[in-house]
Amino acid sequence: MILASQSPRRYELLSDAGFSLEVVPADIDETRLPGENPVDLVVRLAAEKAEAVRSQLSRRPEDGLLVAADTIVWMGGEALGKPSSAEDACRMLEELSGRTHFVSTGVCAMALDADGSCAAQTSFVETTEVTFWDLSRAEIGAYVATGEPLDKAGAYGIQGAGRLLVRGISGDYSNVVGLPIARLVRELASLTPKAGDLVADAITIGGPHA
Repeated sequence: MILASQSPRRYELLSDAGFSLEVVPADIDETRLPGENPVDLVVRLAAEKAEAVRSQLSRRPEDGLLVAADTIVWMGGEALGKPSSAEDACRMLEELSGRTHFVSTGVCAMALDADGSCAAQTSFVETTEVTFWDLSRAEIGAYVATGEPLDKAGAYGIQGAGRLLVRGISGDYSNVVGLPIARLVRELASLTPKAGDLVADAITIGGPHA
């Protein structure tokens, strides 16, 4: 599989599901369009990332699959990207404290022909609700001091020390990490001749093999 993303978290999720991966990062303009809501944004960016990488290919990977994704943390229509500094991370966490926000991941998956052209494509978005505990300034400061928030959208990583900030979630946990892997495997199955095999293989030891 070609993964059009440099995210180590997406790589790990797909690798753990048994996929053999070739990372080909997409280079696109990720500027939000005027009036574009967060969900529409991640769907559009995932599709643009997939096409940007596909257009560079002269061959397909052995399993014929390409996946691109984009994740956003948002609340009240406001997108919370990666903090620009430790102070910005503190500001974001103070805003999230005691409140419920949303994590949306747009995914675009392609089945490729031998020459790298797109034979079939599917896109979807998964959204998870995340509620934070009321956080003290001391808690926020201690977490930011770990450095973990600085490369994370919304200034936290639920798979790391950031899990201690989370009171509860409603929806797919892996989506908050960066990729809704269970749904993705099922969407991939719809693109391939071996429709049921991908799901079955992904839940056995070793998973599918490219």
